[in-house]
Amino acid sequence: MGRRLAGVCVLLLMSLPACGQGGRQPGGELGAVGDVREGFTVGLLLPDEGPDRPLFTRALASLCPRCHVQYANAAGDWARQGRQIGRMLADGVRVLVLGAVDPGAAAPWVARAKLSGAKVVAYDRLANGPVDAYVATDPARVGREQALALLGAMKTAGPVVLLNGPATDPYAVTVKRAMHAVLDGRVTIGWERDLTRPDEAAREVAAAVAALGGAAKVAGVCCASDTAAEAVAAEMARAGMTGVPLIGHGGRPAAPGRAGAGTQTATVRPDVAAEAAAAARLAVEVAGGRTVYGTAVVANGTTVSIPAVLVPPAVVTKAPARGAPAPGTAPGQGTRSH
Repeated sequence: MGRRLAGVCVLLLMSLPACGQGGRQPGGELGAVGDVREGFTVGLLLPDEGPDRPLFTRALASLCPRCHVQYANAAGDWARQGRQIGRMLADGVRVLVLGAVDPGAAAPWVARAKLSGAKVVAYDRLANGPVDAYVATDPARVGREQALALLGAMKTAGPVVLLNGPATDPYAVTVKRAMHAVLDGRVTIGWERDLTRPDEAAREVAAAVAALGGAAKVAGVCCASDTAAEAVAAEMARAGMTGVPLIGHGGRPAAPGRAGAGTQTATVRPDVAAEAAAAARLAVEVAGGRTVYGTAVVANGTTVSIPAVLVPPAVVTKAPARGAPAPGTAPGQGTRSH
């Protein structure tokens, strides 16, 4: 399937000059689709609601005062997101910042955008297809920080439970690889699953406890998201796993509270403000047809050599004082729900 998608994307890209989309635009560089002096529309497509929209809008306004944002929230529905992309392209939007609901399923929509002459910046999740640039929290740093937080909190040398993200998500795969680079040879991994959905997590913890010989045998649990960690914390409480380290990722608002209450040891939080600012910069650069530079180069299974800005995460281990930002969080940084 991936090979066929790659072929489709290549064919679509090869067809762009024939469609008249690749020429020099007035007042811009080669391949420009927007001019900062005149302003243009950026489509911001997010998988769910979060703090990203106002942060991105402010960052874009500082770089392009005449630009404006056309926003769409897919509410976790990848088919709905596809329709939203189609509507934006029909409206003439030629710069898309795409937080894909399903990175693998996004390839045909990204290819359609390219065929329409649009630029696509993958945001937070590396969508498949011919994207122009990518910005996200550094997944390798996330995996490493999660593993170190787990090791630092373990009180016994017993087996640990790892509940990873989807095996089809390149971000989750990189987090998992980085986590194993730290944990392998230092702890026993007694139970590990790649979850398709966060709501599978509680069931997996219950199965792990049964397979490993009881709650007392589990030395720690690490979850791909705070959504999963929330369900796991409830299951651990029912199983009597008081004091067992639980590590999450994503910085959901309730996660620091669980850390303060002792039901979640730590969460690795993205710097949403830094991601939004980087996405705004990349959107302006690709719109102007300029060469894009990042902190790394990544591949998504259908496209190689994608310039990427990978933002370091922060580790939150306790609830902040009332009215104060969480550790590692700048005022207004925000959190995500995934």
